[in-house]
Formats: sequence, structure tokens, C-alpha cells
Amino acid sequence: MSTSYRLGEHHVTDRTFRVPLDHADPTGPHIEVFAREIAAPDGPDRPYLVYFQGGPGYEAARPVSLPEWINRALRDYRVLLLDQRGTGRSTPVGTLPGLDPHAQAGYLTHFRADAIVRDAEFIRQDLGVDRWSVLGQSFGGFCVVTYLSFHPHALREAFITGGLPPLGHTADDVYRATYARVAARNAQLLERYPHLQARVQDIHDRLTRAPLTLPSGDPLTPQRFRQLGQGLGMGSGLERLHFLLDHPYGSPAFLHDVDAEFPYDRNPLYAALHEACYADGTATRWAAERTLPADFPPTAFTGEMVYPWMFEDSAALRPLAQAADLLARHVWPRLYDEAALQRNTVPVAALVYAEDMYVERRYSEETAAGIGNLRLWLTNEYQHDGLHADGERVLGRLIRMARTPR
Repeated sequence: MSTSYRLGEHHVTDRTFRVPLDHADPTGPHIEVFAREIAAPDGPDRPYLVYFQGGPGYEAARPVSLPEWINRALRDYRVLLLDQRGTGRSTPVGTLPGLDPHAQAGYLTHFRADAIVRDAEFIRQDLGVDRWSVLGQSFGGFCVVTYLSFHPHALREAFITGGLPPLGHTADDVYRATYARVAARNAQLLERYPHLQARVQDIHDRLTRAPLTLPSGDPLTPQRFRQLGQGLGMGSGLERLHFLLDHPYGSPAFLHDVDAEFPYDRNPLYAALHEACYADGTATRWAAERTLPADFPPTAFTGEMVYPWMFEDSAALRPLAQAADLLARHVWPRLYDEAALQRNTVPVAALVYAEDMYVERRYSEETAAGIGNLRLWLTNEYQHDGLHADGERVLGRLIRMARTPR
């Protein structure tokens, strides 16, 4: 199904595809996956660039105004913005009512990068495309490396920004490394805004005595307050947190803005499958909780970590609590094929952020060295959102890197 219209001068086609829930069982249940195609006025026949959004569990952003990277891309491509399965206009995943925990967990096993890539392959074949290019931001980069592992024949070139996965490392390794990055970002926050030390301590002490109630009805406990650090790894992360904490304690603005940092009612897949992103043939067993350093200060903000207590504190996640525990013990299939990646001939250009709080630089560099025909750009010019902060330059440089003869 498709609908076409104009966005300013650009051609837009909204497409919906009916795909198997489990691509290994094409006769079983089906879901819908949505993709929005954008083309320049003179570019409706240009080759495709498929965009894989960060996450997991988030749809592609709506192009209310075209970001720089899309404007740059449209000079060479038409862009396909994929609402990854379970998000946006694709068949949604909520609390899965009517299913017992084992059925919920079984259903959710079909929403990782491997299934997302199989959806993309289904769409490519349905559109009659021989090969196309792909761009992955953050978790979207993990999807691109899965794509390179199992379907390289379908790709003309691949671009990755802040999303080279940790090949050969467990979720425990990942969280040990990222806790160190989070601690460093906390230090930068207090160096820039030293008055926050007393402010954070005061809020922590008040919440310890009596948790507040957020507009969603959830309790704001000290441990949930610490999760406000999940955005610190973005370019404006320090400023955003500073000004959130600037609101009067307990005021409507304070409570609303804190609640908005936890959109689990809108995107429960993020919490349910976040650790599973790192499960390449393993189980995670609540890795973030187990690897929390004993000396991590109780008033320090945590980052992009998911903990089992979240599924009790959050009313939006509570219906998935038992399923989440089953998923934490689930031994997941492989996401990558290292031998195939070493043999890769698809041109790949990857940007690694030297101070990335979410994706460990050392592991990204190791992965880059293990992918054939990959050119690496390592920089400390940006935090995790360089593609969105400076899209014209970032994507333009990656395109040039991929196309420069060796």
C-alpha cells in the first residue's frame, strides 16, 4: 500500500508492507512495516539510501523540516526512512495484553536487528531494487553490520555513524566500559556547572525521604532520578540536564520534564530489548545491574542502562516485567558473522566518536579493523549525535570516503 504527496518541493511516498512476524516462518502471523520515501524534485529515480534509526524501539523522525543529512543525501539518493518493526506506523508493540509472559517474551524475540534487516530485505525485493545503500545511526549502525554479515549482495555501500557494534564482547564488557564513560561525562557536567553538586545532592536527599509522584503516576525515586543522565552523551546533553534541574523542585515544570525523559508508555521496546542489542549468541542476565561499579557514587547519573526495577516502578513497563526477565535469561541467536565481515567487499565508511558515552570507542575500532573494505573516521568533534548536529558535513564526508578508490 502506498500514498504519495508533496513535502514542500519534495516528493513523498508513504509505503506499508505486510511481512512475516518470523521470517523463518513465512506462513505464520504477519505484521506491517512502514517506510517513508523522500525524493528531490529531480530525483525520484535516484538510487535508494535506507536509513536505520537509533534505538532500539524508535521510529524514524518525521520530516517536519528536512534535517541537513537528508538534504545532503537527496543530492545523490532518494531516502527511505524505515519505521523499524514495532515502532511508529509499523504494527505497534505495547504491553501485549492477552498474552502470558512466555508468549510475550516469545513475541518480543522477533524485534531485534536481525528481524529488522530481514524486513529491509523483504522491502527491497518487493520494490524490485537490485542493490541499495544504507545509513545507520547508533543502533541503526548495529543493524547495518548485521546487514553486511548476512546480505552483503544487497548493498551498494554502507554508512555508519556512532554505531559499530562490539564484536566478540559480551554485554558485561559493554556496560563495564560505558559506566566508565558515564562517570567521565558526570565529571564534565559538574566541571561546567559546579553548583549542580549541591543541587543534585539536595534532590537526592529529598527523594530518599519522600519520593515525588510524576504526572504519569509513577514514583520519582532516587534511582529513577539518576536515570536522567541517559541524555548526557548528546551534544547538548549537559545543557539540557542543567536546565531541567534548574526548575523549582516539585514544580509542574520539573515533574513534567522529568516524566518526559522516560517515554516507556510510548516506546516500551527500548526497555524490553535494549540489553538484547548486545547479545550476540549469549544471554545478558541483566548485565547493567550486575556490572554497576561498587564505587559508582549514589548521586551520579547513570546512562543508557536498563535495570529490572524499572519494570516495577514504571506502570507502562509493569505488564512486561516477567517477559523482560525471561528475555534477560534468553540465549539469543548470533547477530553477526565475523568471517563474512572480514571478507566484505561492500564499500563502508564509519564515523566513530572518540568520547561516545553510549558506544565504546575501543570496541568500535576493533570492529572496524575486522570489517573488510571499511574506512574509519575517528573524531572528537562531536558527541553521539554528530549526524544530526552537522549532517551536511558528516554525511558528505562519509560518502566521499566510501567512494574514494583505495
